[in-house]
Amino acid sequence: MAKTKTTFFCQNCGAQFPKWVGKCSSCNEWNTIVEEIIQKEEIRAWKGAASGKRSVKALKINEIKSTNEERIDTCNNELNRVLGGGLVKGSVVLLGGEPGIGKSTLLLQIAVLMSNKVLYVSGEESMSQIKLRADRLKGFNDNCLILTETRTQNIFSAAEETAPEVVVIDSIQTLHTEFIEASPGSISQIRETTAELIRFAKETDTPVVLIGHITKEGNIAGPKILEHMVDVVLQFEGDRNHTYRILRAQKNRFGSTAELGIYEMLHTGLREVDNPSEILISEKDSDLTGTAISATLEGMRPLMIEVQALVSTAVYGTPQRSCTGYNVKRLNMLLAVLEKRAGFRLGAKDVFLNIAGGIRVEDPAIDLAVVCAVLSSNNEISIPQNICFAAEVGLSGEIRAISRVEQRILEAEKLGFKKIVLSSFNKMAKKNFDIEIIKVTKIEEVIGVLFKA
Repeated sequence: MAKTKTTFFCQNCGAQFPKWVGKCSSCNEWNTIVEEIIQKEEIRAWKGAASGKRSVKALKINEIKSTNEERIDTCNNELNRVLGGGLVKGSVVLLGGEPGIGKSTLLLQIAVLMSNKVLYVSGEESMSQIKLRADRLKGFNDNCLILTETRTQNIFSAAEETAPEVVVIDSIQTLHTEFIEASPGSISQIRETTAELIRFAKETDTPVVLIGHITKEGNIAGPKILEHMVDVVLQFEGDRNHTYRILRAQKNRFGSTAELGIYEMLHTGLREVDNPSEILISEKDSDLTGTAISATLEGMRPLMIEVQALVSTAVYGTPQRSCTGYNVKRLNMLLAVLEKRAGFRLGAKDVFLNIAGGIRVEDPAIDLAVVCAVLSSNNEISIPQNICFAAEVGLSGEIRAISRVEQRILEAEKLGFKKIVLSSFNKMAKKNFDIEIIKVTKIEEVIGVLFKA
């Protein structure tokens, strides 16, 4: 047995200290430093094999063979899209989200619907509780194995016996290993158990999916190095008071981080939303002022979203600028463009902006819809429901071209829009569309098209 070493960790940010201090110098939190005993062992491989005996040889980059990652279909189109096509063999995926958002439901739903052998390990629920939820999800996978265990060595023994193709851990904060004498959920335990699971995944080519708790700030609990160790970090977002959930990739070594998955929470589980525009565009009987529809892109997926604006006189002298789902600094820039280039006096008015559906948009092509929604609310003139926008607005008031414009036009055409306003500088290979294309070069032309008498 090696010598026992004592170290001090911050339970808030994971910073390590040689001795106890009252205030963490990394995150400035008080009374978060705790002592943890780390027991050093020479053997740390997941199944006890000596990992330091293999020979290591460096290869020239031209000698390395290029291979495509073999992926496992999760039988869930939204998750496959966010992952980049499915689970890569030997990869480690970390799924984070607020309590009750549906993390366990999503992964159990995948486990009972996949045709592959899945080992679902739960440290938070009993087997009867998991079975009740599986019955509600109506899954019929005979190869779904349930294990309630928190000790990693027992989990690896069960994995060797059953040889699963996918392993799901719910959750990483409940696991503990023999090599660390600390309580489950501590910084040392999270770091060491994750390292053991990563070694297991790489040595057996078995994808491992971890569920992670989050802190009150919205970050994944545990050391920040946890997100660096894994291959993919997914964030499950949404309001528990609403039915829709959004799955984003914050990190992905095998695909894009711009993709988006949308689900609807039902009593039978999570339903995949194939057409996101159904939740991003509100249904209304009559024309309302302050709303405009924009054609945007999230990764490779085109979306039609509704921009809502409210302009009112500032009551307390200092005008307010508030945004939900949009960058408030960019809104201030667009308001300055309207005041300088188009002559609208908005400096003494409150402006509130909202992206319907709870989505957050970073695409600059939404600029024109934001401008039109603000002007519609300011002038109390509604924008026709059959028109949409897709263009970026420059500081001099020019309407700039955007990328992949044909994909946006086809999405607007599919959803029944009759007109779309674009920049005159956009180049399009296809010339014939069933939707009328209005090309503009300056913000003044847009105002003339929409608000002409």
